[in-house]
Amino acid sequence: MEDLRLNSSKLGTEEYWNNFYKKELNNFQENSEDEGECWFDDSDAESKMIEFLIQKINNGDIDKTELSILDLGTGNGHLLYQMTEEFSEELEVEVKVSMKGIDYSPDSIDFAQKLNTKYQTDIKFQQVDLLNETLDETYDIILDKGTFDAIALNQDIVRDNKIGMDIYPEKVIQLMRPGTIFLITSCNFTEEELTKIMTSHGLRVWDQITYPTFEFGGVKGTTICSIAFIR
Repeated sequence: MEDLRLNSSKLGTEEYWNNFYKKELNNFQENSEDEGECWFDDSDAESKMIEFLIQKINNGDIDKTELSILDLGTGNGHLLYQMTEEFSEELEVEVKVSMKGIDYSPDSIDFAQKLNTKYQTDIKFQQVDLLNETLDETYDIILDKGTFDAIALNQDIVRDNKIGMDIYPEKVIQLMRPGTIFLITSCNFTEEELTKIMTSHGLRVWDQITYPTFEFGGVKGTTICSIAFIR
């Protein structure tokens, strides 16, 4: 997949994200109303991801009485907090939902846990370096809102002559069981590129979220894509 590699950026480094969440945590401690950044807010991606899952559950396309959800690169945990609220208001079927967020940044997890104290939810947060650690659990739904984008901006070799974007799909699949849904949102890869990367590792496209399109030079596209893959 070398033809799909991105240029390196500070946005792909652990140092950048640790400093970012240190600042966000400090801001929150000074003002509890400042809950930090909501990524892809301009595209309404978070709401669309949640609405997508609610519709699938209500329609019976995701047919379970219990659901375990994992958020990869959870940041401040905003996606899971918003999901908890909207699930409680809009799910038409009774489902027991457990949620967990992981991130390699200790400052991210610290911030998410501080917010959890404020919201008093049952969401679990754990510091995990996904590229270098192995989780024994598998999940029904796995979420990624920009995490793969950030990983792909680091061209450093992680191991076995592979960079992070090569290892990431392999690690995600280890967290999946047959029927698990992996819903990923990206602004750095097109629908075709993201599909090529994930299907080459054994996943198949299950569905996708529709965003407004634009046309430039006779070519239509979107600024963001969200695709649900299934194992």
